[in-house]
Amino acid sequence: MTEPLRITLDVDCPPQHAFTVWTSQIGTWWPRDHTLTGDPEDIVLESGPGGRIYERSPAGVRHEWGQVTVWEPPWRLAYLWHLGRDSADATEVEIHFVDEDGGRTRVEIEHRGWERLGDRADALRGQNRAGWDSLLPHFVAAAAKGVA
Repeated sequence: MTEPLRITLDVDCPPQHAFTVWTSQIGTWWPRDHTLTGDPEDIVLESGPGGRIYERSPAGVRHEWGQVTVWEPPWRLAYLWHLGRDSADATEVEIHFVDEDGGRTRVEIEHRGWERLGDRADALRGQNRAGWDSLLPHFVAAAAKGVA
């Protein structure tokens, strides 16, 4: 069994703001080189269980990335994730936004379900680890903006 990825980081804002930036503001901070088209018109994470995660190309073509499975603002979010893969090969991402002293939030991410990818599990887990490492600084910077 391939172990889940577990990532923890701190952001300089309260949980409500961190949750909002991750969800409804995802299109403002998600790097364009972490998309299928390389230059999407928009990136969307729809609210609530069953909400879709997708990018829309300048031509209006929608590329599905995943689907929300848990929506508990501002504390917990989970979704199936299949960016660039068939939805049958979706992994699971669960994120907790933990209130810390001083108006900070600890973000705890668990990315799991690699075993369903068979022989590709370890390679895809490694690629996703590198993806998280390059993606998360953009989120941290966006979460720090606009906080009073």
